[in-house]
Amino acid sequence: MASTQVVEVASDDEFASHISAVPASALAVIYFHAPWAAPCKQMSTILSALASTYPVTSPPTVAFLSINAEELPDVSEQYDVTAVPYIVLQKDGQTVDTVSGSDAAKVRAAVERYAGQSGGGAATAGGLPPAQTVTKPEQHAPSTESNGSANVTKNLSSYAPSDAAATAEPEPPSKEELFKRLEGLVKAAPVMLFMKGTPSSPQCGFSRQTVALLRENGIRYGFFNILADDDVRQGLKEYAEWPTFPQLWVGGELVGGLDIVSFSCFPVTHLPG
Repeated sequence: MASTQVVEVASDDEFASHISAVPASALAVIYFHAPWAAPCKQMSTILSALASTYPVTSPPTVAFLSINAEELPDVSEQYDVTAVPYIVLQKDGQTVDTVSGSDAAKVRAAVERYAGQSGGGAATAGGLPPAQTVTKPEQHAPSTESNGSANVTKNLSSYAPSDAAATAEPEPPSKEELFKRLEGLVKAAPVMLFMKGTPSSPQCGFSRQTVALLRENGIRYGFFNILADDDVRQGLKEYAEWPTFPQLWVGGELVGGLDIVSFSCFPVTHLPG
């Protein structure tokens, strides 16, 4: 008999199609991961092994869906994902349980609670690393995050975004030229947000949430739409040693992404000297 497999979901529409096909009586195991996170690689192995212990039935009793949290930010926002690995157990469109982190035994117990025991023994607990935040690769954390927090400060003056932010290079610049440009862009305003889209029209859930947090705290900021300039989008990942967006910069120093802004940066009081 064929075994159940973990299905990698590549788009919002594909997720909607898969999740709508899961019968109300069946369990949907929705697994959020990031490719750079070592705990996710190990959890992927654990889930594949666990899924394989469930036979394919008609109708299905359990479905395993795997989602890159950064590639499908709207789905991640829908399920309040702020860290990976993160697993949502859903039945009849309702979340019945969640598991954050790399505890394989906890994941298996949760799945078996709602899908029934598979009788297999492939997924076993081990000394897995702890969960990692979606937007912070541990091995490349910038110096401003060395203590897990960073100050975000209020800009009490108004200004227009730099013209350079809307100008694309006619030819691919050299690394030296690009880094020089990026050095200017991150200092274009006391608080700079590099995001997908614009504050009035964010193009991803994480950018939308970051804009909302800045507004709620009365912080004025400049912004750069990275979707309008691929040189900046790709170059800033290396320049900042931070591979995801949005990125918030204060006084020319990287603060971090939405996870850092959400949990470490507020309240705020003043601009850096």
